[in-house]
Amino acid sequence: MSPGSRRRSGSGWGWWLLAAFLAWLVGYPLLITGGEALGGSAGWSLDYFGTFFSRSHEWLALWRSFWISALSVFFSALVGVPLGFLFERTDFPGRRILGALVALPVALPPLVGVIAFLFLYGESGFVPRAIQLALGLDQAPWRLQGPAAILLVHTYSMYVYFYLFTRAALARLDGSLLEAAANLGAGRWRTLVRVTLPMLRPALAGAALLTFMTSLASFSAPYLFGGSFRVMTTQIVASRLNGDVTMAQVETVMLAALAFVALGAMRLLDPGTELAGTVRGVAPSRRRLISPLARWATAGAGYVLAVVLLLPHATLLLISFVPAGTWTVEFLPPILGLENYGALVSRPDRLRPLVNSAWMAAAATAGALLLGFAAARGAVARRGKVGRLLESLVVLPWAIPGTVFAVALATTFSVDAPHLGRFLLVGTPWLLPLAYLLRDLPLTGRSALSGLRQLDPALEEASAVLGAGRWRTLRRVVLPMVRPALVAGAGLAFITALGDFVVSIVLYTLDTRPISIEILSSLRLQDTGLAAAYGVLLMLVSGAAFVLWGRDGGAA
Repeated sequence: MSPGSRRRSGSGWGWWLLAAFLAWLVGYPLLITGGEALGGSAGWSLDYFGTFFSRSHEWLALWRSFWISALSVFFSALVGVPLGFLFERTDFPGRRILGALVALPVALPPLVGVIAFLFLYGESGFVPRAIQLALGLDQAPWRLQGPAAILLVHTYSMYVYFYLFTRAALARLDGSLLEAAANLGAGRWRTLVRVTLPMLRPALAGAALLTFMTSLASFSAPYLFGGSFRVMTTQIVASRLNGDVTMAQVETVMLAALAFVALGAMRLLDPGTELAGTVRGVAPSRRRLISPLARWATAGAGYVLAVVLLLPHATLLLISFVPAGTWTVEFLPPILGLENYGALVSRPDRLRPLVNSAWMAAAATAGALLLGFAAARGAVARRGKVGRLLESLVVLPWAIPGTVFAVALATTFSVDAPHLGRFLLVGTPWLLPLAYLLRDLPLTGRSALSGLRQLDPALEEASAVLGAGRWRTLRRVVLPMVRPALVAGAGLAFITALGDFVVSIVLYTLDTRPISIEILSSLRLQDTGLAAAYGVLLMLVSGAAFVLWGRDGGAA
């Protein structure tokens, strides 16, 4: 190893210390929770797990989590993959702007998307009211509740993963392979089945894994639409609220085990991590629709789809202008005003959740960015065991549902035992930002890894040869080069923490209640306008973060 390489990589013991700290932060709470589920200090026992399997509603909730997640993958792929082909392989009027609009649901925080669906398609939403008035019905034509409602919301919010992954893979596809298939006499469908789809398999597997894990961790849709249909995330919260803490820990372990099994199965089915289509050649040209009727029909269908996708956003915006108690049975709100937005900034009790969410998200993002970059730096600089360990620890929180981490943190940091690495954080303002940090770590860490791996090592070598020290090289060479990746990761991390609901509902206190909890509280008090106003603010910040990710993330 050259002297410059040694200076870049730093001392080995420093990276091992960083790995030990991340292991304590990420893995230790999971181990503590597993130990508590097995009886903890009272003695090891499988009795609690036996109780879990003896209660039909417990393992039924686990089974429901699995098949809801599997069906979410199926329906999301059914929508997202054809849309990816349409917007990447076909040229028609408005393709660029429509392609961006189709990806908009990803910019909605989960809770905001759910309440937007509630206002639009719920029993008292706009669409059921319109149908009820048009047909003269005595009651709403449907109730948005149960597994069908959960799948509808999941499909709406998660098809974007398949859409974006498919478009990205098609843009990198080697067009010469498609031309060779055509020259050998293969038709369009045979080429699709035998050439294109196999080359897209890694991208589709990645989208399927992301969708499955996101659905498995989903809490907002099952909580608001599930009713008596409980999945494991809602079952864990219900057990904690009922005071059955040990059973909540067992449920947490079972959900984490299901997540690890799913992750392992996906990796086994598709072990490749690189996109198979990123080889030599140029991406195939887009198919231009020759017939004017076909071109404008496709464009018209695209605009209709865009309107349908934007309806939840528009509904949320409209309801945010409805003053409390002014809208009852009318189809459209009779009074609109700015009272809700005025209350957000003029009343301390309404402003507090905004301030709480802002400072906790900022603190979590800063911590996640620092730890994620440090771990990524170590993973790139030290390619041995410590490098692989650092990369694995950064990614681990992504594979664990948020409810699992929330319960694990609550279990670990409810005891004041510094000699065991446990500190009393429950009830303090610091536990929720810590949870946000852990959930954000994969976003900042993976973004930093992407940027650092694209950095030419010769630049650091040249800086070292010219006499620059390690910190000067980091400040003047490395950080400016990876800034787009870091900004993209930080933007997504901030908005994820700002709109978090999954860990917040388990760990919040009265003094640290964030926006998501205030939205839920407003809905329970029938103050839908105020809940929508909070949602609009989250939606605007999320949209800004999405634009920032698209601009800087693409540059990375």
